[in-house]
Amino acid sequence: MSLTLASASPRRLALLARIGVVPDAVRPADIDESPRPGELPRPCALRLAQEKAAAVEGDVVLAGDTVVAAGRRILGKPADEAEARAFLDLLSGRRHTVYTAVAVRSDRCRARVVATAVKMKRLTRAEIDGYIASGEWRGKAGGYAIQGIGGAFIPWIGGSYTAVVGLPLTETANLLQAAGVPVRFDGAAA
Repeated sequence: MSLTLASASPRRLALLARIGVVPDAVRPADIDESPRPGELPRPCALRLAQEKAAAVEGDVVLAGDTVVAAGRRILGKPADEAEARAFLDLLSGRRHTVYTAVAVRSDRCRARVVATAVKMKRLTRAEIDGYIASGEWRGKAGGYAIQGIGGAFIPWIGGSYTAVVGLPLTETANLLQAAGVPVRFDGAAA
């Protein structure tokens, strides 16, 4: 039985390696990731992960989606520097929630959503300018990467760090095992 990762995210590949899982194939799902009108963040993340898992061929398909939310407002991947700056201005000095859904499709689709509360420190104009100049915000939900430079802006999280990075490892390991995919916790590839 082969495992296909329906994602181009190098972070998801690295996280899977932590539990000894190396996908047989990597095929990013080509779906519209836009939230539906009035869609709330948690159901949006779940729907997108399930749609990605359904859109890719394979014996077992693993897909994920991360949604950053300020209240009910979904902050996607910024289209440009102005939107990235607006996201950072909005998140500066406040808590927000990161919803990461993981879906594993084999004989059926199993999925979980993990919600993590994240506090961002109050950012100075110089910090925002520097972060925008770094380019790290590109392609990142909410316009920042906790695993990179953006981690310096996060003094506290309540929940799963790996979910904020892009794949909640506890839930992912459980779903993969339920689908018959071996998971290893000894550092060796399965």
